[in-house]
Amino acid sequence: MGVTPLRAPPTQAEAADRFAPADPSALGRCRHRVLGMTSHIMNRSSLTRFAWLSIAAAILTIGLKAIAYLLTGSVGLLSDALESFVNLVGAAMALAMLTIAARPADEEHVYGHGKAEYFSSGVEGTLILVAAVSIGIVAIQRLITPKPLEQIGLGIGVSIAASLVNLAVARTLLRAGKRYDSITLEANAQHLMTDVWTSVGVLAGVGAVALTGWERLDPIVALVVAGNIVWSGVRIVRDSVLGLMDTALPVEEQIRLQKLLEQYMKTGVEYHALRTRQSGARRFVSVHVLVPGIWTFLRGHQLLERIEADIRHALPTVTVFTHLESLNDPASGDDMALDRADAPPVGPPTKG
Repeated sequence: MGVTPLRAPPTQAEAADRFAPADPSALGRCRHRVLGMTSHIMNRSSLTRFAWLSIAAAILTIGLKAIAYLLTGSVGLLSDALESFVNLVGAAMALAMLTIAARPADEEHVYGHGKAEYFSSGVEGTLILVAAVSIGIVAIQRLITPKPLEQIGLGIGVSIAASLVNLAVARTLLRAGKRYDSITLEANAQHLMTDVWTSVGVLAGVGAVALTGWERLDPIVALVVAGNIVWSGVRIVRDSVLGLMDTALPVEEQIRLQKLLEQYMKTGVEYHALRTRQSGARRFVSVHVLVPGIWTFLRGHQLLERIEADIRHALPTVTVFTHLESLNDPASGDDMALDRADAPPVGPPTKG
């Protein structure tokens, strides 16, 4: 009986070759994905600098508008100062939620922390509504008991300076919000732009009082301002609620997905159960892909890899889930709805 010689343990080079992927570029693609995810996390964490900018602008404009109110006694300018205080609270909330949203996924939050941004915009929208009510109460009181305005020219000058600060910051936040797909920054920017237009209306009211001498014009403009603020607050709260309720992606993005998948149907492949949602900046897409039953698992898997790659190129910051099914299995159509009908368990496959 011959003795089989012991085989020497593999060298480091042989071990590397043995466990290397069949496709030499696969490891490179894996590294690229990891680096891309790391870059995304770094980009999200850097958004807090815009929140700090908003906080600084809010503090500055509160001071300027408070000075303008003290100089003129205009309730319109007071309403402007109150809204800037809301801007400060909203910016502080944005800072906190952007910090949380930038955290990577963990065991308790496997889909990430992106939804934290909706809490920020929701709170900011609520604060806008509270400020609108406060402005309305003060304006009605001043409408009943008018009060002459003082030092209008100087007060208007100070308020214009505050509005220019808000305009510059709002445009910066809006560009950043669109670039990084951040609902928090976009909501903050829209709020600041509302503040700018509010200031324009208030200044028009104060100027009208100076020209006509009709003191009730100031609280009337303040009431119009309050109505505009209510509309802005309702819209921001609505968008936040829709995000928290896993609303589907915008129609144009869904159409883009459907056109992409229809290209594969020309090759005899079908799909169903296409579902989408958005969590802050991250999008989630899941779809079931049906292939002929004679296909091997490897061929089906390679198809899913191509589909997922195409979707990642079509949509920014998207996580894709695909499920492979057979066109020849009637059970493949049972999971098109969100809740699948219960079926008796079949147990694990048997050998032989």
